[in-house]
Amino acid sequence: MDILKIRQAAEAALEGTDRFIVEVKCSPANEIEIVVDSDTAVDLDACVELSRAVEAAFDREVEDFELSVFSAGVGQPLKLLRQYYKLVGKSVEVVLMSGVKILATLKEVEPEAITIGYTERKAVEGKKRKVEVEVVESYTFDQIKTVKEYLDFK
Repeated sequence: MDILKIRQAAEAALEGTDRFIVEVKCSPANEIEIVVDSDTAVDLDACVELSRAVEAAFDREVEDFELSVFSAGVGQPLKLLRQYYKLVGKSVEVVLMSGVKILATLKEVEPEAITIGYTERKAVEGKKRKVEVEVVESYTFDQIKTVKEYLDFK
């Protein structure tokens, strides 16, 4: 099946909502996966509604396919800039291209970079013990391997 036609059918079904397509995949066996996200939340009913709308856009007599619609899950790497905006002020796990992993708060999102903040214990001149210091750093997207929402269950 044509991924472009699938994406167009899905986007048409989402028009007028705060939901958007993150990814569309189609295997050689016509197993279609659509990943959807929103600026607020995606519930099961929204996935079912999208699935039905996409299925209605294609003739099952002509094309045999299997369709799965998923919401972008917590713990999945962010793929679109739009996904970053809803996480501003929330905890994220950033993995840099160098392999360094940082747990931080997403402070700001720009088209080419993000700014994160976290506390770190550092030696401060004039102090005997290490002191917690707020660190704020910006990274361009080419410095970042992945960013995921981080949920702390402590």
